[in-house]
Amino acid sequence: MNDQSPTNLVVVIGTGTEVGKTWVAAGALAALRSEGLTVAARKPAQSFAPDDATTDADVLAAATGEEPAAVCPPHRWYEVPMAPPMAAEALGRPAFTIADLVDEIRWPEGTEVGVVETAGGVRSPLASDDHGDAVTLIAALVPNVVVIVADAGLGTINEVRLTVTAIEPVLERREAVDLVVIVNRFDAATELHRRNLAWLRDHDGLTVVASIAELLATLRPA
Repeated sequence: MNDQSPTNLVVVIGTGTEVGKTWVAAGALAALRSEGLTVAARKPAQSFAPDDATTDADVLAAATGEEPAAVCPPHRWYEVPMAPPMAAEALGRPAFTIADLVDEIRWPEGTEVGVVETAGGVRSPLASDDHGDAVTLIAALVPNVVVIVADAGLGTINEVRLTVTAIEPVLERREAVDLVVIVNRFDAATELHRRNLAWLRDHDGLTVVASIAELLATLRPA
């Protein structure tokens, strides 16, 4: 990663696949950009189905005004719907490490909010090295904020707790890292959604939000 780091470096992780990490990241970045902040997004590696109309890099680029190739280097685009290192292996392409991904991250000068979005869940493989997952990536990047994207429905308390447990050792070694959970697809009219949110806040003592609008307060530079 280059020395020109964002004022606020944010890592977005998920409790699993298809929980809406890209939707949350893109929505937050677009909102911050509309406020006049300089934003950028990075997806260190991405995999997708060959017939997908858009990739995560396309969606994030549309939110920040960047080119998709700036969001995710073209040689890290893997057109097989598997975890990136598995996709690379399936395609006969070189293996790569978390250190490789971190070294390839470049931020535009003057970036106020930079978001790095991971793939899959917190323990999903991001690279080929041992423990090449989001936990190792967070340790290497030293972000200001970690955002956990979770589904609002059944099973989310277990998934959030497992995710928090996985990253806690890294966060405890860093100073002033904000951790926030966003329960995605939250419907205030659904009792289970309300109770899940309240349980995570009141019993687990987590900072939990239910909308991108609430999330922005944590992402804006101090």
